[in-house]
Amino acid sequence: MLLSELITRPAQIVTDLKATDRWAAIDELMAVLIATAGIPQDSAAAVAAAVREREETMSTGIGHGIGIPHAPTDRVDRAGAVLGIAHHDIDFAALDGQPVRIVLLFVVPQDQFQQHLNTLANIARVLSDAATRDRLRAAATAADVLAIVGVGAKT
Repeated sequence: MLLSELITRPAQIVTDLKATDRWAAIDELMAVLIATAGIPQDSAAAVAAAVREREETMSTGIGHGIGIPHAPTDRVDRAGAVLGIAHHDIDFAALDGQPVRIVLLFVVPQDQFQQHLNTLANIARVLSDAATRDRLRAAATAADVLAIVGVGAKT
């Protein structure tokens, strides 16, 4: 899936992420994901645990100020995602040692491993563009972010 297919509504975007570390960022975005992706409350803890378990194996702070916490889980039947932008540094234990300001959290169904890998690769490709990252960090509204994501996904 493309980033523009994952992030399609303003409700999936947090333009003022409050968290200061990766665990708080994951929790903050997980609450939004549960609300926007239609994840049943009885599955919420299991979905959050899957993301945390994946993050504990190795930080998803991929560099350039980006974190992409993600996980496959048998508790969802379709991919879901939320995008958070912070106006301060988040300690994400990133691979390059740098703080993160853009966090994209996504989950996919357990049985769609190839979709998981393709989605991760597409997100990383879009966010690897410095101009796209700069525009996202400067975005004031969710509508601005949607416009950027739509443009960035086509490059």
